[in-house]
Amino acid sequence: MTNIINKLSEISTNYDAIFCDLWGCLHNGIAPFEEAINALDEFSNSGGIVHLLTNSPRPSSDVYKQLDKIGVPRNIYQGITASGDASREALISGKYGAKIFHIGPSRDEIFFKGLNKDNSQLNIQIDRVPFNKAEGIVCTGLFDDDVETPFDYTEQLIEAKNRGLKMLCANPDIQVDRGTHRIYCAGAIAKAFNDMGGTADNYGKPHSPIYNLARVRLNKIAGKVIPDKKILCVGDGIKTDIHGAVMENLDSLFVTGGLAAEETNTFKQPEASKLGKFLAASQLTPTYSIGHLR
Repeated sequence: MTNIINKLSEISTNYDAIFCDLWGCLHNGIAPFEEAINALDEFSNSGGIVHLLTNSPRPSSDVYKQLDKIGVPRNIYQGITASGDASREALISGKYGAKIFHIGPSRDEIFFKGLNKDNSQLNIQIDRVPFNKAEGIVCTGLFDDDVETPFDYTEQLIEAKNRGLKMLCANPDIQVDRGTHRIYCAGAIAKAFNDMGGTADNYGKPHSPIYNLARVRLNKIAGKVIPDKKILCVGDGIKTDIHGAVMENLDSLFVTGGLAAEETNTFKQPEASKLGKFLAASQLTPTYSIGHLR
């Protein structure tokens, strides 16, 4: 059974670094959570390293700007690793072809910025093309996540499968909460594609590429190798943050007041019995759980 704690400070001295999720833990897509900011600030000031680990499909350089806009102070964290970073590395490998159709909103076009410059040492030029000319697909989200669902993409995904196109999913999240509105993410499209027999690969949490990249960046920041037992993963996604931590053999802190707030009856703290049932159904056990990061 997971250990329910009241504050991060109860366990923080056991760790040298935190891999912290963004949506649902640090902010809601519109504004930061003050208690979470304070908790990470305290950990950072005590000598710990806070490295943000996000399934954002954008490169981390753009995530910094997003957080600045939302109002998350830079002094509480030391570096970011995004799903977009690991996904860009995969794309320039050529695994998905050179002619790419992009499924996602226009705001995610930054994913492709500078790719061919970064890719100058390889014999491949990544070009965005219409669907009928594509050799592969990159999915960063839905074209309009305010109103669309994965069902709206069924016909196009069937055609992609029949043509043998592979999909790179730059954000494995199925859903997130934007303010009080729950929206679908790229992971929902990838799941629908895989469910119909297509091939969609994920590079963010819970998959290894993003953790491998995060470890490299963390060790560079620390100037030494931080052992896995000294890293705590914080997140509200049971199938992404917690599953990923378990697979990587890292301790985890499950923030129940995010995506699982209803299932765990979380207000200030989760209801222990409902949390137990939720975790049993998920077949995952986080090291610790807390209602909201504080």
